[in-house]
Amino acid sequence: MTSNKRVVVIGAGLAGVRLAKRLGELGTPALLVGDEEHRPYNRVLLAEVLAGRYAPEVIALPAPAELTRARVTGIDRAGRTVECADGSVIAYDTLVLATGSIPVLPPLRGLFTGTGDLPEGVHAFRTMDDCLGLSKAVRPGVRAVVIGGGLLGVSAARALALRGAQVVLAQQSERLMERQLDPGASKLVLRHLKDLGVEVHTECRVRDVRCVGGAVRSVEMADGYALDADLTVLACGVHPRVGLAQAAGLDVRKGVVVDDELRTSDPHIRAIGDCAQHDDTLYGLATPALEQADVLAEALAGDGGARYTGTRALTRLTLNGHTARDHATFDLAAFGETEALPGDDVVQLTDATRGTYRKVVVRDDRVVGGVLVGELGTVGALARAWEGAEPLPADGAPLLHLLTNDGGS
Repeated sequence: MTSNKRVVVIGAGLAGVRLAKRLGELGTPALLVGDEEHRPYNRVLLAEVLAGRYAPEVIALPAPAELTRARVTGIDRAGRTVECADGSVIAYDTLVLATGSIPVLPPLRGLFTGTGDLPEGVHAFRTMDDCLGLSKAVRPGVRAVVIGGGLLGVSAARALALRGAQVVLAQQSERLMERQLDPGASKLVLRHLKDLGVEVHTECRVRDVRCVGGAVRSVEMADGYALDADLTVLACGVHPRVGLAQAAGLDVRKGVVVDDELRTSDPHIRAIGDCAQHDDTLYGLATPALEQADVLAEALAGDGGARYTGTRALTRLTLNGHTARDHATFDLAAFGETEALPGDDVVQLTDATRGTYRKVVVRDDRVVGGVLVGELGTVGALARAWEGAEPLPADGAPLLHLLTNDGGS
């Protein structure tokens, strides 16, 4: 079905590019507006670029037919136009916000210069420019401090270590990747980083970034202990990029509120990806963003029944080895509830020699979550059992089969 309605998509990340691609295939071409000078790219793989495994062009996304590079500064809902920093105005019939998220910058003393810029040597790690800036600055022996031990911080620390940096990772909570992993899996991630020479400090709060001549020289902890630093990476999480939506008067909580048709409080504006809050949920992951883009493409192309009902998202991190120092691949996956509640059943298999860990949480004869580290051959079958939410047979044998059969991926 071909539509004469003009669709404008703000944001050229995974969600925006996927939407534009699918709309083009469905005969409803869209104009994609992105504010980065680089060709659209897969943000999930930035750590692999930093590690030197991929060149930037390898993670580029297929270029959409219509792409305008501009920074949108405002939305005129009454006139159905968007204003850009260069003075241009773009008209729309349907506007889609795919603005993604921005890094959280912690309230540290010394973090900002008088101009509002970060000091020399201090980097966020969210965009291709961030990645290229870090790649240019890192060299063997450079002292790097990564602040934050979540998924992004672990990926950044590992990538810098593979480039020969002396890396210290500072995590405020008691363990690494606490949002995704249980304590057993976190210990394996910790061991992997230590094997690469990364020094990890947990339960330590950073309070100060010390600079000399506008360049970072050390990072100070709350207890007064100072870490020498030539580079500092801020990996403290992200929050939805909702400034345009707020200024336009849309309903915004943590993210832009959308319904099952991914419609905002304005019937002519939709939102998808990291910036969208559906059913009180902010995902911040690639799979939900892509699923939302697919549903919205069907809806905008004329499918009146297209609905987004949520995503049961699986977090997966693959850290590929590619040097003599690091010849193995470190792979992990987590889904659902990885911590058991009273009354839950837990099936757990650990092989310390091989560095593998498999754990499944069962509640009322249903798989409600799991975490796997190393050798993820079973992850596909386990994830399907979790997504299907079907009761397991009473004898429990199929669950043990799911945990041990490596043909399920």
